[in-house]
Amino acid sequence: MALDSMQEILDKSQAWGKSFWEVVLETDMQEREVSREDSLDRMRHTWRSMVETSDGYASDRRSRSGLVGGDGGRMREYMEEHEPIGGNFLGQVIAEALATGESNACMRRIVAAPTAGACGVMPAVLIPLYRSGKVSEDEVVKALYVASGIGAVVAYKACIAGASGGCQAEIGTASAMAAGALVQLRGGNEEQICHAVAMALKNLLGLVCDPVAGLVEVPCVKRNVVGAANAICAADMALAGITSRIPVDQVIDAMGDVGRRLPIEFRETALGGLAVTPFGQKVKEQLKNAPEE
Repeated sequence: MALDSMQEILDKSQAWGKSFWEVVLETDMQEREVSREDSLDRMRHTWRSMVETSDGYASDRRSRSGLVGGDGGRMREYMEEHEPIGGNFLGQVIAEALATGESNACMRRIVAAPTAGACGVMPAVLIPLYRSGKVSEDEVVKALYVASGIGAVVAYKACIAGASGGCQAEIGTASAMAAGALVQLRGGNEEQICHAVAMALKNLLGLVCDPVAGLVEVPCVKRNVVGAANAICAADMALAGITSRIPVDQVIDAMGDVGRRLPIEFRETALGGLAVTPFGQKVKEQLKNAPEE
């Protein structure tokens, strides 16, 4: 999607007299040469696929390595017996982030938003609101356009792949997308969306990508939880009138620069960080020597 900056979206919003999400919708229509309803139908399909992943989660599934599986179910069970420290909503967010991340590791169908490794962030903040009846499907679809526009800008100006920019590019971008989507859902304006994006990205700037044994499992799944929680905090700050001192496009540029400067060991190579801990090396050797099925 040809959106070069957040400022471009703001400028078009003002010039066209349309909201943030409508600018992204119009851009999609122009680029793919589709009707408004065709574009909306595709986004509805994306949303329903996220919900289907959540509905199809089974806590007894395990990834092939055995490292991932069941934590989404454990969180749900915990919530049935205890009130989470962060309250029921945050508890649901944690459970959804884990469930979707585990579904990816267990080779189930997910929506890459913006990547498979960060697939749990967006549904984690949206599904609990939707299931509680606080937002409608149409409202969620509009929020997903906001998220898509944010992701498109970050992909253009910086990167969204762990191999290119570390986990800040994956979980960080997903968190920024989710923060913007939440501001949209709560009636925030275009400037507040931008401030939420900036704060979400700043909070995760420099996050490394260090998957144990090269698998998108540890620590990836649990980082989806952090990305979702960060999105909530950034959105609430923006809605409260708290602003990012550094303009959002400059934050995105900084993220891209940090990503390029990250040592190769911290860019999805499994040559640094948690991947080279004694546990990480043990898992790597076990999987290397495991008989093929």
